[in-house]
Amino acid sequence: MLTMQFIRDHAEQVQQTAVHKNIPFQVDKLLEWDSKRRDLLLQTEGKRAQRNKLSKEIAPLMKQGNKEAAEPMMAQVKQLNEELGILEAGLQEADQNVSKLLLLAPNVVSADTPIGKDDTDNVEVRRVGETPVFDYELRDHVTLGEMHDMIDIPRGVKTAGTRNYYLKGAGLYLHLAVQRLALDYLTARGFTPMDVPVMVRPEALNRTGFFPTGQDQTFELTGEDKWLVGTSEVSLVSYYSDEIVDVTEPIRLAGMSACYRREIGSAGRDVRGLYRVHQFAKVEQVVLCQNDPAVSEAVLQEITGHAEGILQLLELPYRVMAVCTGDMSQKTHKQYDIETWMPSRDAYGETHSSSNLLDFQARRSNIRYRDEEGNLQYCHTLNNTAVASPRILIPLLENHQQQDGSIYIPEALRPYMGGVERLVPPQLLT
Repeated sequence: MLTMQFIRDHAEQVQQTAVHKNIPFQVDKLLEWDSKRRDLLLQTEGKRAQRNKLSKEIAPLMKQGNKEAAEPMMAQVKQLNEELGILEAGLQEADQNVSKLLLLAPNVVSADTPIGKDDTDNVEVRRVGETPVFDYELRDHVTLGEMHDMIDIPRGVKTAGTRNYYLKGAGLYLHLAVQRLALDYLTARGFTPMDVPVMVRPEALNRTGFFPTGQDQTFELTGEDKWLVGTSEVSLVSYYSDEIVDVTEPIRLAGMSACYRREIGSAGRDVRGLYRVHQFAKVEQVVLCQNDPAVSEAVLQEITGHAEGILQLLELPYRVMAVCTGDMSQKTHKQYDIETWMPSRDAYGETHSSSNLLDFQARRSNIRYRDEEGNLQYCHTLNNTAVASPRILIPLLENHQQQDGSIYIPEALRPYMGGVERLVPPQLLT
């Protein structure tokens, strides 16, 4: 959340950011209500001061029995109370409108964030790895999954509706293997692994900046006043809400959880396979650090590097993209997406995302630390997808397929797959 003072001082920048992020926010309306609130507050405080002064003068007069002298003052107090009732009602309305509009104000973006309308305007930063060339008929991950009896989408749809699936046998083991690889990779680099709540109260989503703008993408548990998270970022950041923490060294957390997303607005997009589904699993990096842009920028590069390191262990070609304003969320200051090569799409597809939020989440969540002078400061928070499955299974299966339909298992995954070097379709075993 931005401070009201920052918005007053940078109104044009905040409005321009909202336009670039495609967020229906009007800074003029917020400033209008803020001005009204401050004016009403001054009037209210003035009237209260008058009332309190008169009340102090009335008390000794009444004690002396000088009711005649006290009566005009009592009439004034009555009049002031009536006026205060009207002012306080107006002040409450102004407070509510300021609070509501503040929740819609977007975080400003970094100076090096590209300006653009959507993901087609994202800018490539680097490519790593060679995309494979197949001299035989390419199979997509759905075909490979069926060949190996590891993915069953028709029964997933039968049971749970569109964008659902079953993972079986080697499919489940791969799903778990990539998560364990990511978790072990991060643990070795100082991250605390955590299993987190995936059913949270709405205030957790508000505090982390997923509400109100992302409410349409979130599944609600009707009658429970709880929602299913689309990322463990919500639970990891909320872990420290309303606390004063020690960030002498950044706090590094790795959440491993199921995630849920409604995919509103994606009708007809990526309908085949596992790219866009309602239920998935992620290992998420969340870091809390000092309120220093240089520190959080270094952390952003660090966590992006972790995601790249995992992709390199999976022996997958990828590219890093600087995300443009039109493809960013309300809360994001700077973002990279990592896109992994997916042969069946003949294109790179997003598999990871890294974001620096500055103190936007920490202000909403009230997470602070003491600086070297002992003053309380809001932390910077950052997040990154270390791995998300089953989406990562798309490039994993497709890039590592062999002509006979078998699938090469990268060396780093083998310890999590019982030492298996390749998966062989059942028909080749008979």
